[in-house]
This record gives sequence, structure tokens and C-alpha cells, in this order.
Amino acid sequence: MRVHFIGIGGIGLSALARFLQYRGYTVSGSDIKPTPITDELKKEGIKVNIPQTSDAIDNHDLVIYSAAVQNHNPEIIEAKNQELLLLPRKEALSVIMQKTTNYCVCAAHGKSTTTAILSSILQSSAIIGAISKEFNSNFRYIDDIIAFEADESDESFILSHPYCSIVLNTEPEHMEYYNYDEKRFYAAYEKFLDIAKLRIINAEDDFLKNYKGYAIRLYPSKDIHNIEFILRDDEPHTKFTLKDYGEFEVWGFGVHIAIDASCAILAASATMDIETIKENLSKYKGIKKRFDIVQKSKDFVVIDDYAHHPTEILATLESVKLYKNQKAITYTTVVWQPHKYSRTIDNLEYFKKCFIGCDKLIILPVWTVAEEVKNIDFEKEFSHYNTIFADKINTIEGKIELIKDDKVFDTITSGIVVGVGAGDITYQLRGK
Repeated sequence: MRVHFIGIGGIGLSALARFLQYRGYTVSGSDIKPTPITDELKKEGIKVNIPQTSDAIDNHDLVIYSAAVQNHNPEIIEAKNQELLLLPRKEALSVIMQKTTNYCVCAAHGKSTTTAILSSILQSSAIIGAISKEFNSNFRYIDDIIAFEADESDESFILSHPYCSIVLNTEPEHMEYYNYDEKRFYAAYEKFLDIAKLRIINAEDDFLKNYKGYAIRLYPSKDIHNIEFILRDDEPHTKFTLKDYGEFEVWGFGVHIAIDASCAILAASATMDIETIKENLSKYKGIKKRFDIVQKSKDFVVIDDYAHHPTEILATLESVKLYKNQKAITYTTVVWQPHKYSRTIDNLEYFKKCFIGCDKLIILPVWTVAEEVKNIDFEKEFSHYNTIFADKINTIEGKIELIKDDKVFDTITSGIVVGVGAGDITYQLRGK
């Protein structure tokens, strides 16, 4: 069967492409520009067309496209002209995942981390919206048990055929998709839980605490004890005791890391013994773009973090504070690339509060794709911080240059620099 992916360079779609290729399908794809992901896909034997053109469509059995692809895309038009089976990613999931045992993780925050942790514990296949450092990919195939990062942004998590549904939190996000209807939003989460045989929930979440169905419930304030943050081989780790299961240690800093790991542990404990879980948990080495330390010296540390919502940014800066205490570094600079005008406007009052504690805030232009550009007076709204505006940054070993109008106007050579955002800031922080 020949399957073509439009938008194959996306973190989610690329994992599905890899999954189908591993299962024997002939896979191809396209995107608008080359990225490290498209480069890796080519090395793995997947034909990738850049840019997108109608010539890429050639009587494929199935064409799958990402949510970012518009109706005027030349490949969409050509697939319709050829009367091919054309499915958005969310509908394709229902076909792709119906014959596997799926441990599906969903939440506003923490789902990539928890999915990667769970994959390490289960030593299972994985489809993740991030790159696991354990196997340096967003995908691996071991067997038909899959740790899967489910997506609530378009209700596609309902179509992921969960054997196990894990929900960490349900803070409203992507509300533009749900037409700002909270009843519809929470009903989707409830259905995601109801259709699974095994359910794991954070029972202290405002919505989940009222869930009526059967579930294994985690009460973090009661069930997680003796939290300790340590550097092991200069890498961050969190130690904690979970219920009466004993002590665990996981890569990363923060209470939220202990909660993510605990939900993964509870899901795995239905089929695995605790000692094996503890042993396999040590195989988790973090994921790229989540408290990802990309430069490190005595006086200068650069951290790349995907946090793009105020709650996530707060959690990241708490982790930075812990790391700063361990490293005896005092100065913190945050480089923020706002992600989407809609998200920034919807959460503006929370964004204005979430950078408390940073010594300097550098704001880059809003990263956006396929949405209306709106006016936000960042200079006025964030005037209570020590704020600098830059067009982009250039990262070199030992320093970060701030650039405006194609000229370097400032350089950072000391302290902790943490970049937050879900756009191309990850490449800017890595000098790519």
C-alpha cells in the first residue's frame, strides 16, 4: 500500500509515517521547506518532496495531511482531482491504530514527557510529539504495544483506540477549535476516558476529580512523598516515593516531573512488577526541547524548552530555579517566542505573570502559521519586566547574540538562558 503524507516534516505526522514504513507500507511525503526531521526521513528511505507540488501525487492508495495544510495546497487539489482517499491526520489515526494496544497520554501539559517515560518503562513502541533521547527519535517500533501521545487540540485523541487512557490535567487549551465551548471541550476528555479499559487520572485536577467512571486515581499531594532534586553526573533528577510502591528516580527537575512519572508508573503497574518498572525508568533520559540543556559550562548554561503556555512556562522556570541553586548561578535570562496570536491573546493576562523571577526577558516576534495577524502591544503589556525586543538570536558556543534589523546589538555570555516557545526558537538556540 502506498501512503503519502502532506506536511511530513511535522513532529506528529513524521512519527506516523515512520510507523507505517516500519509495518511495510511504501511511504512518501512532502513539506514546504527542509528541516532536520525531513533530512532524517530521507536517510531512513522515505521519499520527501520539497517544496510541495502536484507532481508528488501519483495515484497513492491513501493521502494523509496535517491540520496546518490548507485546501488550496497543490497536493490536496491534485489528490482530489485523482479521486484518491484523502484523510486528515485525526481520521487517519482511527485506521492506523485500530489493531495495536495503545497506551494513550493526553493533557494540556506534560503529555510528551509522560509518553516518553511510559515508553521507557514499558520498553514498547512509541509515537511521540517530541524526540526521546533514549532512542533519538519521535518513533520506535518494538511490538504492537504503543505508548502514544494523544492530541486533544482537534479531538483526535478520541480516535486513537486507547486500551489505556492517561489524563494528567485538563486545563482549557486550543479553545478556538472548540468554539470556546468548555462543555464540548470537557465532554471530549470524558469520552476519551470512557472508551478505554484502563484509565489513569490525576484526581486533583479540577475536572478530573469529578470523573464518575472507574479509574486508577493519583492524588499527588497525598500519594507522592519525599521529593528530592539532585544532580547526577551533572544531569537533573527527581527522586520521590509513590504510595507504598517505594522510591523512584526520574530524569528532570520539578514536582510536575514526579506527577508525570507517577501516572506512567501507575499505568505500567497493571501489567508489570514494580522492580522492573524502577529499572526501566532509569532508561528515560529526557526529551529534546523539554528542559533540554544544549550548552553547559561553569558560568553559562543554555536550556531549550517547548513551554508555550503560561502554566508550562511557570513550571519550566521553577525547574530553572532548582537547577540554578544546584549550579550556583544567579542570573536568568528568558528568551520567549510567543506561539500563535490566538494563544497569546487568550492567555495574555497569564503570560504577563508567568515570567516573574527572571532577570531579563527577551521577546521575539510571534511565531504563527495560517492565522490572522493581530496587534499586541508587547512593549506596554510587558513593561513591568526588564524587557528587550529582538528579531532573532544567534547561538554560538559560549554566547548568544541578539539581532535586530540584521545587526547584533547585544551579547549574552553568562548566566542561565532559557528559551521557551513552540516555533523555530529551538533551532535558533541550537545555532541551526
